[in-house]
Order: sequence, then structure tokens, then C-alpha cells
Amino acid sequence: MPLTLGPLLLDAGIDHATALVMRHAYVREHEDSGLQGIHADSTDAEILQYTRTQSSDTRRFPLDPPRVWVVFIREGGDQARLWSVVENRGEVASDGILRTFDVVQSEHMADLRGRLVIGWKSPRTWRMSGTAAAKYPVMGIADAEPIPFPGFDRLVLSHAQLQAVMREHRYAAWRTALASVLGIYLITDTSDGRHYVGKADGEESVRQRWSAYATNGHGGNVELRGLDPSNFRFSLLRVFDPATPKRDIELAESHFKEALGTRRHGLNRN
Repeated sequence: MPLTLGPLLLDAGIDHATALVMRHAYVREHEDSGLQGIHADSTDAEILQYTRTQSSDTRRFPLDPPRVWVVFIREGGDQARLWSVVENRGEVASDGILRTFDVVQSEHMADLRGRLVIGWKSPRTWRMSGTAAAKYPVMGIADAEPIPFPGFDRLVLSHAQLQAVMREHRYAAWRTALASVLGIYLITDTSDGRHYVGKADGEESVRQRWSAYATNGHGGNVELRGLDPSNFRFSLLRVFDPATPKRDIELAESHFKEALGTRRHGLNRN
């Protein structure tokens, strides 16, 4: 039995009955409204802006659209490639002709962005319910394009992003880089701003240490158990060569705990 979109939506935690699926087509300018469309060189920001503007005509767009929108881009006459999943946070403006919504990109199906291609058997239909789209066939899932490692001093990862880095093929270069160093890292609980300073020393590389956080959220740290890892942000404060004496790393860890006040005001107990 051929694979359809439905199981992929469910696997991503998207309920068919509460999702909207749409397909954008490349068009420089809409004849009916004069609004600028999107094209092959449009940025994600431009596509997001295009997505958030919809018709006030309820025959063209639902009066009360759902929270989750799964957005594809037309590819050929009868196919569509996944651009992104966005979260609709509600309507913010309307002039009677166009409505503007507060939409943000979601991490749902992030590993399939630009890779998932489905058949789109209704070429004149540009949006439908998730239940209807769930029956559409999957035509292919391309290999993920490698993502270049941005550098140790530019890493800021949510827990979901950390899990992707530790799991997905496109982040292979990141795992290699993180496996090559020891270091002092910072975990920030964005729900209240508290910090936790930790270290990857001679026994574990940064990759090994962060892999534990990706797996269970707390990495074995008592201070982090019971907290919601979806609020965590991971970054590196300093990296060391693997030959660095363990004592030097311990001193650096103690310095950052003191500098950031994580024993008294944060999540470190010692």
C-alpha cells in the first residue's frame, strides 16, 4: 500500500481534523489584487509574509482557520513540495478585502522541509482540510541537504533543535565538530531565565554530553529533573582541546558559575 501524507502528519503530532493544508504557486503578482506573489528565489521570510495574508472572502479562506497550517509549494502540475508548517496565532488585521494573521514557523515536520513531495491531484485547489490532504500520495522524500556548522560561538539550540542535530544526517558536520572538543556549556530555562552551567571534560566530549540531554532532557542532572526541556536553550561558553587537563576545565566551569550567579540565582547546586 503506497505511503500517503496522513501517517507523516500523525507522526509529527498533527491531527488531520484540526489542520489546514495549502499549496502556494509561483506568481510574481496576483492579477486580482495586485499583491506581490512568490517566486523561486523568495526567502523564507517572504514566503511567511505571503502566507500570513489571506482573502477576507470566506469562500476563498475559512472564517475561523485552524491553528496548524501545512504549507507546500507547487512543483509541476500535479505535485507539491513541503515548505514548512506554521502556527496560526490569530487574525491581527483586516481591511475587508485582505486579512492578516500572526503566523510563525513551527518545528513540526522540520526534518522534512524541502524534502517531502506529495501528489496534488486537484491542480485548481490551493487549500484543503488536513483530512482531505491526508489521502494524497507521497511521491518522494529527498536526501537532506547538509547544513554547514556555524561555529562554536554561534550555537544557540532549542531542545527540539538539539535532538535534530543529534539525529539527522544533515547535521553530520555538527556532530563531528562537537565530538572534537571539550567545553563549558550553558543551559537557559526560557520560562524563567535561570541558567545552568555544565561541563564536558576528559570523560565526555560536548557531543556525548549533549546527546544525553537530547535523549532525556536532563542529562542526568538532578537540578534539571522535573523541568520542561522544551524551554531549554543550549549554548557554549568556552571550548577546549581534548588534551586540556581536567583541572583547567573545572576551574573554567567554576568561574562561569560565579560570573553568572548560577549557584545562588540559577540551577546549579554546587
